[in-house]
Amino acid sequence: MSGILLLGIEDEGLKRAKKALRDADYQVYSCDEADIKPVYEEALKRRPDVIVLDFTSPKNFEAQSVLRAFKKDRFLKETPVFAILPEDGMRLLDDLSGIGDFIITPFNGAELVARVRALLKKIIPTDSGDMIKAGDLAIDVGKYEVSLNGSKVELTFKEYELLKFLASNKGRVYSRDQLLDKIWGYDYYGGTRTVDVHIRRLRSKIEDRKHTFIETIRNIGYKFIA
Repeated sequence: MSGILLLGIEDEGLKRAKKALRDADYQVYSCDEADIKPVYEEALKRRPDVIVLDFTSPKNFEAQSVLRAFKKDRFLKETPVFAILPEDGMRLLDDLSGIGDFIITPFNGAELVARVRALLKKIIPTDSGDMIKAGDLAIDVGKYEVSLNGSKVELTFKEYELLKFLASNKGRVYSRDQLLDKIWGYDYYGGTRTVDVHIRRLRSKIEDRKHTFIETIRNIGYKFIA
């Protein structure tokens, strides 16, 4: 399930956007603080797949400053940003470097979902039998198989899902909480230590002196580096 961070002062338009995305089974977080700092901290905490910025409310935080801060941050700069613009918002696009797509208010919820889905497809591979390769490591998505130097690697289902997710999002950093949500789901109460245990077991099966695929980002989480 993809995570979407919805940022803006909550009005009827933003409530409609939130409902449309949740009805489409997206995991939606929201933050309606007027100051930049809590908005920025929420983004760092959540590590969303897409950030939706609302530029429509006259009471809104300085969204352009937030966008600039995101694009300077090494953990957020690769996260695609979707903008909700006011009726005369086309003029803003000249100043909004880094926007992946946008919609003009008043908007249709179905169109919003379709545009966000299209933006996600650009960054998250689909499970269509593709091979995910990283050096000597190969993940056959269609067959649920992993091989290293041509030899099959025996993984548990969760180890496989964790590896596939990280390898499908090379270079992106995910916190332990986010990995727990994406691989184990909200109903799991084992705690983030579960993630560390599975990462350790996974490394023991696919890494050695010649191969390093998963990097630990201190105090944050993990990323796939190959």
